[in-house]
Amino acid sequence: MITYILPILSVLVGFLFVLVFKPQKKKNLKLLLAFSGAFLLGITIFEMLPEIFQQHHNTKTISLFIVFGILLQICLEFFSKGAEHGHVHLHEEDSQFPWMLFVSLCLHSLIEGTPLNHHDNILYGIVIHKIPVVIILSTFFMQSALKKSSIAFFLILFALMTPFGTYLISEFPSLSNYSSHIMAMAVGIFLHISTTILFESSEGHKFNLVKLIIITIGLFSAYFI
Repeated sequence: MITYILPILSVLVGFLFVLVFKPQKKKNLKLLLAFSGAFLLGITIFEMLPEIFQQHHNTKTISLFIVFGILLQICLEFFSKGAEHGHVHLHEEDSQFPWMLFVSLCLHSLIEGTPLNHHDNILYGIVIHKIPVVIILSTFFMQSALKKSSIAFFLILFALMTPFGTYLISEFPSLSNYSSHIMAMAVGIFLHISTTILFESSEGHKFNLVKLIIITIGLFSAYFI
């Protein structure tokens, strides 16, 4: 049950954080995003990669699905404009509902929910990744011309997509038979998102000791969890 509840709570926590604290300092959000990216990368390397290669004897096929996941995420980001790793490039005065952003984020969340069945550590990685992304999304939405009902619709369905992905892979045998392939796609998606976050966290490719410490803590947290 916690597998279904925590992803929803992460969206709620991110949204409530924006309502209560109204964050303005982007630097602090970027540090939180850097930690989440490092933690997600660590979970992917330490937990997901060894497991899928142990479960499936055809490592080349699994590697192909990992590559497909990377390419799929690149395609999704064409529509989401990088919202999965903390970027929102929409006009604040735009009152039109961002359907492309919505569909791409929901599909991303649906796929990331598929490996959560019986994988608690991966669950924590996704939850920690979602919170700063939701904070950034919610901050933008609250400052935009979108209707409050549209914002609620977006966030509620976005919150439900990850548990729905877990439900599909758990309850439908036709999908669970390909769980290792779907998980490999999720690995590709996580690798692309986490590395993009870490590359983008270094503005101008300048050395930043604080961010390096945050990233190191995120990686070690994923290893020892």
